[in-house]
Amino acid sequence: MSERLMIEAKGLCKYYGSFVAVQDISFQIPDGQIVAFLGPNGAGKSTTMKILSGYLGASAGSAAIAGLDVRRDRLPMSRHLGYLPENGPLYQNMTPLELLRFFGEARGLDPGMLASRLDYVIDRCSLDQALEKPIDKLSRGNKQRVGLAQALLHDPDVLIMDEPTAGLDPNQIRDFRRDIRLLGQTKTVLLSTHILQEVDVIADRVLLIHEGRLVFDGTPEELRRDGTLEESFYALTGNGRVEDDEETGE
Repeated sequence: MSERLMIEAKGLCKYYGSFVAVQDISFQIPDGQIVAFLGPNGAGKSTTMKILSGYLGASAGSAAIAGLDVRRDRLPMSRHLGYLPENGPLYQNMTPLELLRFFGEARGLDPGMLASRLDYVIDRCSLDQALEKPIDKLSRGNKQRVGLAQALLHDPDVLIMDEPTAGLDPNQIRDFRRDIRLLGQTKTVLLSTHILQEVDVIADRVLLIHEGRLVFDGTPEELRRDGTLEESFYALTGNGRVEDDEETGE
């Protein structure tokens, strides 16, 4: 594994008045890791991921993708990053093909490159049967695949995904996990999840956040050293619930 740092957080803080969403979060993720970002409801997962993607500004600290500051080097950084937010906005009246072409042109891909990348993401995300259907008519699983396809369209080095399997049925979850493992062979992946089983299936490493602070950074094996993953989660988060977070002020 290369030791090139692909995701870096240094002392990240985010305040909404007196409310502390994120406090002094620091970590580094090298090239080629798949990292699961865990935490109970309201812990600060989504806030941290939005800061890392450049979608949200930090109150203090800094973040970098592929060595590029997410605020100072916003445009060059974005070429290295694919971002799939939870319930990511998709233009519902477009078809997947129309949407992907729109994003490709917006990213400045030349016609030849765009055609090649369209072929790749349509195949990679199994969208061939849904290309001409309006997005608002697609299943939750196919909408997630469209979101993943747009995140992959420009061939980024880094993928940040917020609850990518939320709302999917068991078959869709299995397929999506397989896709993430395959993508992790060539890309650095950070994904939040509320499903502890997903950690075992997908992740090389776990970051656990509680009340806006990082309380664990290690492998799944290290997290379960004194019991099951669930027992360790409860011990580190004060019996917090394992859910997705929607932070105040977003």
